[in-house]
Amino acid sequence: MLDAGEVAMSLLFFGKDPNTDDDHCPTVWVDDENADLVLQGWKADDATQQKCLEVGSIPDTEAVIRIPARMVPQIRKACDAAEHSAELR
Repeated sequence: MLDAGEVAMSLLFFGKDPNTDDDHCPTVWVDDENADLVLQGWKADDATQQKCLEVGSIPDTEAVIRIPARMVPQIRKACDAAEHSAELR
């Protein structure tokens, strides 16, 4: 049962980085309600953030993260699912 103000959310899990432990690794999901990708990744270092700031600000509500290239197959599957879900709406 949801408490007042809580929103039910359904995330479809697509995978974790296969080269990290189960507790601390980049992960990819798709939000079943709106087909958004939800990504967990490593926080970007200062040099990466500075490079990203060259094209615009990073609001407090956003973050720059890194996802390893080895996760491309999982992200591709999540993108395909999100695209398919969004087309059906």
